[in-house]
Amino acid sequence: MMKFRNIFLSTLLLASLGVHAQTAAPAASAKSAAPDVWKYQTKRLDRAAIDALLATPGKVLILDVRRPDEVVTKGSFPVYLSVQAADLEKNLAFIPKDRAIVTLSNHAHRAGAAGDLLASRGFTVAGAAGSEDYESQGGKITRITAPPPNTASK
Repeated sequence: MMKFRNIFLSTLLLASLGVHAQTAAPAASAKSAAPDVWKYQTKRLDRAAIDALLATPGKVLILDVRRPDEVVTKGSFPVYLSVQAADLEKNLAFIPKDRAIVTLSNHAHRAGAAGDLLASRGFTVAGAAGSEDYESQGGKITRITAPPPNTASK
């Protein structure tokens, strides 16, 4: 009787997992099938365009508009200026106007909006990029690791 009960419970568990997987699959495929619509005036840059701009580091500025936690978890370029998208407009005075600017976010959409704002304020915007897109195209992203906490007593 105990063996029959275990087989029954195992079958019930597998059946419930199978139903769950079947109902979850269309949602996942629907998400991946959604088109990535670009609605910004700022040009969306691919890896080749970014690498070409980075070849002249004295003429370009990478402006990362993500939150600090995103920069830490997703990585960024070795040198960049960090101004969160929500704070961009009030910090325009700190952004140099003598360089072409590449705005950066995870998949370039916030970067596109930031690029449009900067261009409307007279900045030279080379384009918008996504760090995850750049990395998926073979580009090298730098990841920052926090130092271990100081446990030594003073």
